[in-house]
This record gives sequence, structure tokens and C-alpha cells, in this order.
Amino acid sequence: MFRKETYVRRRSELRKRIEGGLVLLPGNGESPANYPSNQFRFRQDSTFLYFFGLNRPDYVGLMDIDSGEETLYGDDYTIDDIIWMGPQPTLDEQAREVGIGKTLPLSQLGKRIEAAVAKGRKVHFLPPYRGETTLQIARLLGLAPERVPLYASVELAKAVVALREIKDADEIDQIEKACEIGSKMHRMAMKMCRPGVVEREIAGAIESIALQHGAGVSFFSTVSQHGETLHNHCHEGTLLSGRLMLVDAGAETTMNYCSDFTRTFPVSGRFTQKQKDVYDIVLAANDRTFSLAGPDSYYYRMHNEASLVIAEGLKSLGLMRGDMQDAVTVGAQALFMPHGLGHQMGLDVHDMENIGEKYVGYDEQTLRSSTPGLSSLRMGKRLREGMVITVEPGIYFIPALIEKWEREGLGGGFIDFAKVREYLDFGGIRIEDDMLITSFGNRLLGGGHQAIDHAAFRFVGEAQLVQCGIIHFVIVILSVHKDPLPRWCAGFCARAASLYSGICQGKPRRAFKSLRPVRSPDGRRQRAYFIWEK
Repeated sequence: MFRKETYVRRRSELRKRIEGGLVLLPGNGESPANYPSNQFRFRQDSTFLYFFGLNRPDYVGLMDIDSGEETLYGDDYTIDDIIWMGPQPTLDEQAREVGIGKTLPLSQLGKRIEAAVAKGRKVHFLPPYRGETTLQIARLLGLAPERVPLYASVELAKAVVALREIKDADEIDQIEKACEIGSKMHRMAMKMCRPGVVEREIAGAIESIALQHGAGVSFFSTVSQHGETLHNHCHEGTLLSGRLMLVDAGAETTMNYCSDFTRTFPVSGRFTQKQKDVYDIVLAANDRTFSLAGPDSYYYRMHNEASLVIAEGLKSLGLMRGDMQDAVTVGAQALFMPHGLGHQMGLDVHDMENIGEKYVGYDEQTLRSSTPGLSSLRMGKRLREGMVITVEPGIYFIPALIEKWEREGLGGGFIDFAKVREYLDFGGIRIEDDMLITSFGNRLLGGGHQAIDHAAFRFVGEAQLVQCGIIHFVIVILSVHKDPLPRWCAGFCARAASLYSGICQGKPRRAFKSLRPVRSPDGRRQRAYFIWEK
């Protein structure tokens, strides 16, 4: 939980943006997995967390915009609860922690809402995404459950989006922590990736890291050789030499802020030429978005620029033809990247998606396009300082989609389907990073990002490493008895000695060298190199 003043300030800012009436913000309740006493992991509603900060089930926050009164509705724990859960804070104690002076039993909420409705007062609420919340609001307002979404407050939706999409320093710190956990998860996936390993083993290992360091995963992890399936939640495959493994995974902190990374790497440790060619295109698209992103940039333009990089790269491989600017205009590249560039991220991995993409990703100045690719773009609007977004270009060869486009004559003549059919067993590649929009442009989030960077891998056998290690170790010994070596040679020998030391311990099997430019906190691009030891 943040400081009390944080929640007081947030609620004050919300009141300024709502003209009048009541603001009803229900928290989530427990959800049974297979019987009432065996529940799914509790996850509080993110908007309730943002304004009230209490990670407890069955609470409702009510704000009277006209009087300024704020009330927390809920019930104190009973002795039966305490027997199973231990001592618990009272409702009043929790309310004071977030700056609320009034509490009432949950049973009295209905009377308050009924009285307000009788006076013709507006009751603002957000579109519910859980059936239990829909039924709760329906009972409070006397609506048929199916009509509840029709009465959701557009005014409240816009106000909440405007506040939540700009992250303060405390929120950015939490997202950085989530990114650090996500980095650990992806490094573990890299360690375990080798032929014969079952995808489930890797998924289990990385998700255990999310639980060890935070509140768990921010979404159900994708760990798959079939990266052409965008969100492949099947983990039953056995890794095969020559294939690519795509990992899309992130973590939540204990305060429920999220991270979201995707990396793709070769199971056998070395890209084939075909894989490297496609990977380099996706990496170039990723880099292009970072060069464009900043305050007042439009996200849909970043998507189009990434799409153009992808289209031109595919043309160089013979998969597309013609003028690529025209091809992107009609969305021909969407055969290979049928999704949008990314989304906002914060308390939700797809931040505020429950409120509606038309409010989160678009506004009166930026409307959603029906062009292939752009039609799936979750956000297109102008970026502002303090936003946290993902960028995740990708190239996929989806046999069913390729067959459909060829059969129906789609693609505007820009697709060479004969050449594309040579890639039907390729799979897919995606590279996803988390980005903070700053006053100077943008900043890559995640202190451990460098260690999961897109890279060239070179796997060598243990025997080869031993041979190299011995040779290099001899060089190091010789250097002791001679004049100092040149700096580059000394560095080489030190690296060799490190590898040799690891070999003696039976640890390293792969050297990992990052080739991707990374950004320092001031936004400047730097190139860094790393050794990866298993």
C-alpha cells in the first residue's frame, strides 16, 4: 500500500472531474475454484486498488461528489474467519489507512443507493467485467443484469482513464520491480531452453519465480515452439532442435503492478539463416518504435512505422512485392503481424481494458481504423509523459490465415504466396519491451533487461569449451611472465579465465553476447555485452 496521502489525492482529483452524483466503485469478491472454500487467488479490482488501496475482498467504495463524503462499505471479520485466517484488522482501521473516516456495513449500501436514485441523482459506475459485480450493481440500481453495461458512466470512464494512465514516481518504481521479476523469469527460460525439455517444465519454473518475488504472473504465460499461435497456452510440447521457442510472460508485484516481456530464441542455440533474417526484421521494427516514441507522438503512427519496417524486410526476403508504403496502407503486412503494436500497462497488464479500449486507447481525435492490422490495435492515441506502454512487433506464419488469404485473394497483390508457403513450418517471432514515456522521449523499463536482450546465441559443446578454456588459460599464465598485454588481449584473457573457471565447476554451456543497443536513464543509446553462464 502507498502512503495515505496518495489515495486521498487520487480521490480528490477524481471528484474534480465528475460533475455530480455518487461514484460507486465495487471491489472484487472471492471466486471459488471448484467449491466455496477452495478459491482462486484473490485479485482486487484495479480501479478500487487505485483509489482505495485495500487488497481485501467484498469492499465497496462510495464517493458523494456533491458533499465530498467518502464511505467504505464492508463487514468486519467474524470469529470463524479469525480461526482460519488469524487476527485481522477491523474495517475502521483499514479505512483510516487510506484516509477514509466513515465506514458502514455492506448491508446498508442498498439503502444509500436507493435514496439517491429516488432523488434523481446520478450513480456513476464503470462497466463490470465479473458476473458477481454485474449482479451486485443490478440489485443496487434495480436493473436487469443484461442492461447494466448500458448504464455505465462515460464521464467516470474518461476521468479514471485520464488519472490512471499517467503514472507517478511510486507507480513507476513498482512497475520497475515487476520488470525486474519478469527479467528473472526470462533468464530462467533461456537457461532451460534445450532440445528434449517439455514446455511445461519451463512454464512452471518461470511462474515459480513470479511467486517467489511477487504476487504471481500478470497473465497466463506463453511458452511454446508454436509462436505463430499468438497466445498459446498449451505447454505440452517437447522442445525440438531447429525450432524457435517464444516466451511471453510477466509478473505482478505484491502491489499488483505488472510487467510484460516477450522473447524468442532458438532451441538449439543457433539461429538458422532463415530464422536470423526474420528475427532481424522484428528487432529493427522494435528499435524503430523506440526512436519515435515520446510526448505528443501518436501510437498508431508508431504501429504504421513498425509495419513498414516489417513489410520492407519481408520484401527483401521475397515474401512481399511492390511498393511497401502502399502495402501498409491497405494492411497487406497484417498477414504476418495480425495484431497491434502494443497496449498500456500498469495495475493491469492491459491497463484498464475492462473500461473499454475506446476510452483507453482512443479518443475524439483518434478513432479506430478498420484497416487490417490497425483494426486490432489496442491503442492509437497521442502519448503523454508518464504513460507506460508495451511495444511488441512480430512476424508469424499462420498456416490457416495464409490459406484463407490466398483462397480469398486478399493482400492486394503484395504477397508472394508461393514464397510464403516455404515458411509454413517456421512458427513465429515476437519481441516485446515495456516503455515509459518521459519528457525527453522514452525509457526502457526493467533493471535486468540487458540480461534478456535479443541476442545472437552461440552454443558450443562442453568438450569444445574445455579445449578453448585450457588454451585461453595458458595464455593467461603466459601473460604473467611477460610484459603487460594490450588492453583488448587482457580483457580477452580475463573472459577466457572466467569461462575456464566455470568449466571446472561444470557450469557453463553457453556464451551469451548481447548485440542490442540499450538505453541509459538519460535516454542515450549504449551497446553492452554480457556473458551468460548456465
